[in-house]
Amino acid sequence: MSKLCPSAQPGMESCRVLGVVQRDGPAPMLQYLDQPLPATPEVLALAAPLKPTEVFRLAATCAEHKCPHFDGTDCRLASRIVRMLPPAVDALPPCTIRRDCRWFSQEGAAACRRCPEITTVTYDLSPQTRQVSGLPVMHEM
Repeated sequence: MSKLCPSAQPGMESCRVLGVVQRDGPAPMLQYLDQPLPATPEVLALAAPLKPTEVFRLAATCAEHKCPHFDGTDCRLASRIVRMLPPAVDALPPCTIRRDCRWFSQEGAAACRRCPEITTVTYDLSPQTRQVSGLPVMHEM
């Protein structure tokens, strides 16, 4: 069975809604769905006028070698998240994909404790967020 990416994009294989991003606190937090919900065009359209990835966290079959975060064996994004971010929650969140999740199979519960605060789209360009995302860190001159 292929592993699932918990930070997928619309249109990826077996795409489903993992949860809804809540933005009513100091930081965005994922509210996990109780049941898998296929990410159909009709469901994704509910995000309008925002992009689906601004409202939903999507899970889909890991793209592996087509993904810039995959090194041939592991997801470097999951590794950076666990290494660079503090846990967001103490208990494992209720997740419908944990059994097949690439991040969980690779990093264990440490990834799950950080997962609720991960957003697929961010407008935070802080050095830490850029580093976790795998983007070059910009230095002021």
